[in-house]
Amino acid sequence: MQEWIIAMLVIGTVLIMRDMAKTILAVRTPKKEELLPLCESHPQKEKVERYAASFQRLADTFYGMPYKKDYLSSGQIQGIIQDARERVCSRCYQKDLCWTEHAGELCCGIEAVIRAMEEGNEEEIGSLKGEWSGVCSHSVQYMDILGELFRKEKQNLFWNNRMIENRIAVAQQLTEVSKIMQMVARDLYDLERARPAFEERLRKSLKKRHVLLKEAWVTEKEKGKQQIFLTMRARSGQCISMSEVAQILSEECKKPMAAAEGSRCIVNGEYHTVHFQEDLNYQILYGVAKLTREKEKVSGDNYICRQEEAGRFVMCLSDGMGSGMEACRESEVVVDLLEQFLESGFSQETAARMVNSALLLKGRDGMFSTVDMCAVDLYTGICDFLKAGAAATFIKRDHWVESIVSESLAAGLVQQMEFETASRKLYHGDYLIMMTDGVLDALPMEREEETMKEIIMDVKEETPKEISRGILERVLGYSDYHARDDMTVLVAGMWKK
Repeated sequence: MQEWIIAMLVIGTVLIMRDMAKTILAVRTPKKEELLPLCESHPQKEKVERYAASFQRLADTFYGMPYKKDYLSSGQIQGIIQDARERVCSRCYQKDLCWTEHAGELCCGIEAVIRAMEEGNEEEIGSLKGEWSGVCSHSVQYMDILGELFRKEKQNLFWNNRMIENRIAVAQQLTEVSKIMQMVARDLYDLERARPAFEERLRKSLKKRHVLLKEAWVTEKEKGKQQIFLTMRARSGQCISMSEVAQILSEECKKPMAAAEGSRCIVNGEYHTVHFQEDLNYQILYGVAKLTREKEKVSGDNYICRQEEAGRFVMCLSDGMGSGMEACRESEVVVDLLEQFLESGFSQETAARMVNSALLLKGRDGMFSTVDMCAVDLYTGICDFLKAGAAATFIKRDHWVESIVSESLAAGLVQQMEFETASRKLYHGDYLIMMTDGVLDALPMEREEETMKEIIMDVKEETPKEISRGILERVLGYSDYHARDDMTVLVAGMWKK
């Protein structure tokens, strides 16, 4: 529990640092002394990078510690033998004979019994006990004591393994903290003043539209996408729309630019710093249809759909184990954590691994949730899929349907999580269709995916909301309109802007 609290405090601190970085970039007006271009050798950047390296070294230290064991060690077995000898053999008149002349044979025989107990091989255990009864006058008592000591040692091994799992989970989180700190350093100190010639041209163009430009700052994000921060205000009594400013900026940059999501709508008489980025090539609309399992009041399925700053649209669907309020809480934790990590700049797989380690640290045996994510690059149309125990996802294009399947385990079950990943290129008019197991399980066994493809092709509606409803209605027809599990269908359509 202490490791869990420490890990969450560390992550919370780093996320706050990242939010502060965003605030600095989006709101603060740079001072005169900050106008010099920032370079790779900036002392503050190097300082943050040293912090990141320290977190990584700490994580490596955790990774270097002993890993979990599936079987008792030779030392543990010798400890069991010694304890059993003291408790049973110390009062036996034959102890000197047994533990002098036949000590080696006894130790091998007892170890064979313990290994059989570990394997759970009842037939071999019975056979070995039978042989033991022929050489030991206290065989029944000895075997009872041996079984008691074995169970105690296995229980200790179980708890040691749980501690090791928690340590590895913390190590994974420290590694991701190191990565995000490196991203913070890059975001804070790779921002530089725009070239004087470009800034002067832009200042003159904006002035013609009654906008006074104070400063322009430029940075390039991943994949070479340019981002520009303009500190500006309108002349007294004027209000200029942000779309008009974006149009002027697009002309100067020779590429379409747009104000970032959540930016101001107008330029008024006060100086504000506004974030512009290259305009997206695609836009996405989504719709969802849900049905709660019969006799339950709350669905165990949860989802999020959000557009990220980097021009990425993310959909995540999670199905909690079982149904009802408990399943709802489990899947809600998953989507909430994923949303926070994705919002803070983590990649899909990194966010999913962080959530998996958090679920393991939570330590609730038998509770797990599926993870099903799609992330669409709205510049290129490339869609990255990540699945952990999730149902198939479908892509509909004209008169053709493809399925993306997964055979991996749900999040929160194992330490070293292996996610199923895939990538596909999406085009104008394509639909992404995600669903939980409850939907596919209602279809004929061994033909679930083929039947779902037929259903998708049969749906003639065009809006994502209508498509999701149409799919759910047709699926219910296969189950006599009874919902035997929570059902969720999430549909997103992509179109050129």
